[in-house]
Amino acid sequence: MERVRLPNKRRTAVPETEKTISSERVYEGSRINVRRDVVSLPDGGTAQRDIVEHPDAVSIVAVDSDNNVVLVRQYRRAPKLFLLEVPAGVMDPGEEPVQTAQRELREETGFAAATLDFLGDFYTAPGILTERMYAFLATGLTEDALPPNEDEDIEVERVPLAKAMEMARSGELNDAKSIVSLLLAERRLNGFTG
Repeated sequence: MERVRLPNKRRTAVPETEKTISSERVYEGSRINVRRDVVSLPDGGTAQRDIVEHPDAVSIVAVDSDNNVVLVRQYRRAPKLFLLEVPAGVMDPGEEPVQTAQRELREETGFAAATLDFLGDFYTAPGILTERMYAFLATGLTEDALPPNEDEDIEVERVPLAKAMEMARSGELNDAKSIVSLLLAERRLNGFTG
């Protein structure tokens, strides 16, 4: 597989409008940390901002040779629901997004991709969370499983591409990273969605 280069950052640096007065870590967990910042506002006032520090992650829209999207269904503790999602996962320290995408695809679906095309990146919840998500389109799928994570119970489902796009647009999928990733992929897959 060719190494995928991510485009240069498109975001222009702007002056920080909220200056940090103080910052303290109020929680340290196995996956997240929470810090409390006190900031000065442009009008001279102050405010408290609670920020969840989370590693960056990837999401993968995997399309097989039969034009199905490979989705995963798993239980999510926070909403206490089984959700249908695109495969995704957290980047390990020092890992490039494309490496994470290939690893997570193999762990969660049992497939490797001959091609991973970078679709774009986005912040999942910028009001409170540092996590940046890198989305990829995976094609040329072949069976090449890695052992799944021990704490994940995942069921793989194949959904026709046109139906997956409709599920994203209609609200039938209610996982934000899946909706955004599918809509980003739709531009590349135009003509295949029926």
